[in-house]
Amino acid sequence: MAALGYTELAKVVARYCGRPSTFMLAVGVVVVWIVTGPLFNFSDTWQLVINTGTTIVTFLMVFLIQNTQNRDTQAIQLKLDELIRATAGAHNALLDLEELDERALEGFRKRYEALATQARAQKQAGGVDTDSPEA
Repeated sequence: MAALGYTELAKVVARYCGRPSTFMLAVGVVVVWIVTGPLFNFSDTWQLVINTGTTIVTFLMVFLIQNTQNRDTQAIQLKLDELIRATAGAHNALLDLEELDERALEGFRKRYEALATQARAQKQAGGVDTDSPEA
């Protein structure tokens, strides 16, 4: 079997960690740890085992979750970009907005907020809010 790269490994581990059986395994580990407390007189070492284990797992899972989130966000952005690109009358300037700086994003947000305010006013006045005004 070929060596897995980080991305492939992250995908496999994320799929495995998201399963109910993995959650139940983690619950089982905690139950075993609790049950063994009296055997070890609830010693500092007994406490250190669970503290160290959970800290290590949490530390590693942070990176795994971030990797998964980054991949998912990138895929969603690409899908949205394709929908904008393929929709007649859509503003192609909205493609790749996530790459703009805060000032440019704020400019777009204000323009769309003004459109929303205008559409609500039209609707309240008995008009429709389903047209495609220029942004």
